[in-house]
Amino acid sequence: MAKWIALLRGVNVNGIAIKNTELAELLRGLGFDDVRTVLASGNVVFGTDADAPTLKATIEQALRDRFGYDAWIVLIPHVDLEGIVERFPFDRADARHDYVVFGSDDNALDALLADLVLDTAVEQVARGDGVVYWSCPKGSSTDTVFAKRAGAARFKRSTTTRNTNTLRKLL
Repeated sequence: MAKWIALLRGVNVNGIAIKNTELAELLRGLGFDDVRTVLASGNVVFGTDADAPTLKATIEQALRDRFGYDAWIVLIPHVDLEGIVERFPFDRADARHDYVVFGSDDNALDALLADLVLDTAVEQVARGDGVVYWSCPKGSSTDTVFAKRAGAARFKRSTTTRNTNTLRKLL
């Protein structure tokens, strides 16, 4: 049985409230094993033998049906997460937040970086395998050049961002 991580986009913000107990119950009801939620920002670890396209469609539809919102998720094989975190290319610093932007579409991740002009004294970004790595000063994760681009509506259906501290909790 494969172990997966589902990263839900846009939950517990903008009026979309999903309790971890309800989220776990929903995934258990879909027949998934060893369901574990992490924090209250739409992070679920679970086991199943289903393939990725089937999983994505099934989970998104179940979220729409149960919670009544236009749900999008990014699926990651659990086995890949440790390498993603380990490959974070920037030095850690107490004054900074480190993020990984996950995408269900590599073209969207490439578009995030296309023609991007950054002040590297403020923030850093780098393309990884299926992700974009991002580091910014604490308190600025919504107002930097990259933050504004990543928050654009065109990326809503295909990307989601997680702090590396959250990702370590999913391991």
